Amino acid sequence: MAAAAPAAAASSDAATATAEPEAGDEDSREVRVLQSLRGKICEAKNLLPYLGPNKMRDCFCTINLDQEEVYRTQVVEKSLSPFFSEEFYFEIPRTFQYLSFYVYDKNVLQRDLRIGKVAIKKEDLCNHSGRETWFSLQPIDSNSEVQGKVHLELKLNELITENGTVCQQLVVQNDQKKTKVKKKTSNPQFNEIFYFEVTRSSSYTRKSQFQVEEEDIEKLEIRIDLWNNGNLVQDVFLGEIKVPVNVLRNDASHQAWYLLQPRDNGNKSSKTDDLGSLRLNICYTEDCVLPSEYYGPLKTLLLKSPDVQPISASSAYILGEICRDKNDAVLPLVRLLLHHDKLVPFATAVAELDLKDTQDANTIFRGNSLATRCLDEMMKIVGRHYLKVTLKPILDEICESSKSCEIDPIKLKEGDNVENNKENLRYYVDKLFSTIVKSSMSCPTVMCDIFYSLRQMATQRFPNDPHVQYSAVSSFVFLRFFAVAVVSPHTFHLRPHHPDPQTVRTLTLISKTIQTLGSWGSLSKSKSSFKETFMCEFFKMFQEEGYIMAVKKFLDEISSTETKVSSGTSEPVHLKEGEMYKRAQGRTRIGKKNFKKRWFCLTSRELTYHKQPGSKDAIYTIPVKNILAVEKLEESSFNKKNMFQVIHTEKPLYVQANNCVEANEWIDVLCRVSRCNQNRLSSYHPSAYLNGNWLCCLETSENALGCKPCTAGVPADIQIDIDEDRETERIYSLFTLSLLKLQKMEEACGTIAVYQGPQKEPDDYSKFVIEDSVTTFKTIQQIKSVVEKLDEPHEKYRKKRSSSAKYGSKENPIIGKTF
Repeated sequence: MAAAAPAAAASSDAATATAEPEAGDEDSREVRVLQSLRGKICEAKNLLPYLGPNKMRDCFCTINLDQEEVYRTQVVEKSLSPFFSEEFYFEIPRTFQYLSFYVYDKNVLQRDLRIGKVAIKKEDLCNHSGRETWFSLQPIDSNSEVQGKVHLELKLNELITENGTVCQQLVVQNDQKKTKVKKKTSNPQFNEIFYFEVTRSSSYTRKSQFQVEEEDIEKLEIRIDLWNNGNLVQDVFLGEIKVPVNVLRNDASHQAWYLLQPRDNGNKSSKTDDLGSLRLNICYTEDCVLPSEYYGPLKTLLLKSPDVQPISASSAYILGEICRDKNDAVLPLVRLLLHHDKLVPFATAVAELDLKDTQDANTIFRGNSLATRCLDEMMKIVGRHYLKVTLKPILDEICESSKSCEIDPIKLKEGDNVENNKENLRYYVDKLFSTIVKSSMSCPTVMCDIFYSLRQMATQRFPNDPHVQYSAVSSFVFLRFFAVAVVSPHTFHLRPHHPDPQTVRTLTLISKTIQTLGSWGSLSKSKSSFKETFMCEFFKMFQEEGYIMAVKKFLDEISSTETKVSSGTSEPVHLKEGEMYKRAQGRTRIGKKNFKKRWFCLTSRELTYHKQPGSKDAIYTIPVKNILAVEKLEESSFNKKNMFQVIHTEKPLYVQANNCVEANEWIDVLCRVSRCNQNRLSSYHPSAYLNGNWLCCLETSENALGCKPCTAGVPADIQIDIDEDRETERIYSLFTLSLLKLQKMEEACGTIAVYQGPQKEPDDYSKFVIEDSVTTFKTIQQIKSVVEKLDEPHEKYRKKRSSSAKYGSKENPIIGKTF
């Protein structure tokens, strides 16, 4: 029997074995399968203490796709119940088996200690979607930490002994055979053939290709181990597969892809109930985005929503009514309406519906309705750059400073001076407040337009209240925008991580004061709303007419219809920054090009890299207008993963990201910002130019035309990154998941129309807002019709996908040893 095993008994320098992008037929390529992960790492509790006198740990948490780390939290010092409170969102650019969360103990001198993990199979992620859950930490065993897949080919050859006879017994040579080491790669190609001698019983018949006794066949298996060559240290186990020889019962050969599995004894020696637990909120989505023409009817129906009377009978409003969590509906809905300039009239209409139920002007827009959630999401999307230019410099100063601002006598530390702390806090509040009230020129036009509408509606609803025109705007811009961004800067991408406890406390006190200044100034109250005595005393410093006038002036400016006059050239929009490795453009003294760690920064005008964060002098600058293409770079070029190339008017810039998620994000944002450039390339070289030729096509001229077509990107707004087809697909999925509630709403409309009022129990439809049952009924019928039409291509794609991905193929590898 010959086993041609490209990864059999393998040793490689690969620490991981990542999956390649799925390859499909022409129809499959038209459908974009997009995965994303959103959620929050909340906190851990009851972690194992140290055995010594200092029982506390310095903990951080990572998110891993299989064994590849794609996210890391800040370190929480000296705690056995660390509070992380870090939200995350990223696109997943490849296939994976497990989503894992690892809790580490930070060690300065030695390797960080892994305390425990939460590992969730991809197919089980839907069971935890959209809700916070406590997960018990599981023990970590190196024999169970596996990922990747192996391609194996088995063949059955006739074996004739020297005298031409067949032996009387079955003997398997208990051999161990080993491939050569493939260095510096996570996708090793072995292509080595090994022979194992199997002698067979003379009593066989030719009923099957494998001619031994049936009971003996079941005992035979081939085991393949994959190892990372440790050179001077111990080799690291990467995974194994076990293939029963009876796969050759009906065929003389067998070849298939197998997922690497943990060892049988992995993860059995440790207890699983004493490592602590981790609280997580996870929302995984997989969208199968069809070609644009399929979404026309649903998009048309949704975009008509602002014009429907009453607004509660529109498809967009109905979506918010029937979704289990309104937030699921708000994100794609806001992005789609924003992309087509329909958000302002829709938000205005749903806000007017809110105002009808508001009886007290002091509580205007304080609820958690569809209107307030839509406006919250809109401000997060369009206001990101506004926050960055307004708040980030001051927030950086606060987070990087060690100034104490605690003014609560109970929480003061030993040696703290409360008067000094008050001055520190006042300095930060004044600086932040002054920046905010002078920032109206930077406020996005969409926000200004909605604030104008809110102001007009509030005045009409409460004509006798002179201050409501200000509170309607301040309840959003101060309470839901600036105050939230100050207390959670990491959520708005103003800081990379959740701040440490002392900084969180400082930001909380600043946020409370700014929030109250906005609402107090707009309502012109003479008394603050603080419950704490120490905050009331502190706020007296700001009870001056100047603060009230500054707030009112600011609110007037951002809710005016007058065209804002720019003070000069528009400031470039900051898009992304982060640490990566770049290949040297020139040569070192010894003539070898190397990779260096650099801090990259991308704006709407240029891509630069610096030696370190915050450095103003760029080492290298590429104007965005000079970018010709941005594409992935094959790993074989430099034996490095997660590489991409920025092709511009000079030599290509080769960059290595830290993981697949980061690489995908940089490629995406660079493609979007340069998509409209003139002279963009139609083809490129997927490998590097080394030693006088292109590694991909072996062309010797450095200026040779590319040998592969450039990736066709999806048009999207550069600053707010909207893919309207994907958003429409998400809305289709939400309607599909909520068909039962949609049916109940339809029945409620029928009952109201026929009986002119509720004849059934109120619970049947009291949760729905139905102002016009006839119009609402018609809209529901339209929704059901377009959803049914979209069901057909989705079902067709699912069938093609399942039939094309044969079990054992690279796209659908075999799990375990059953066949």
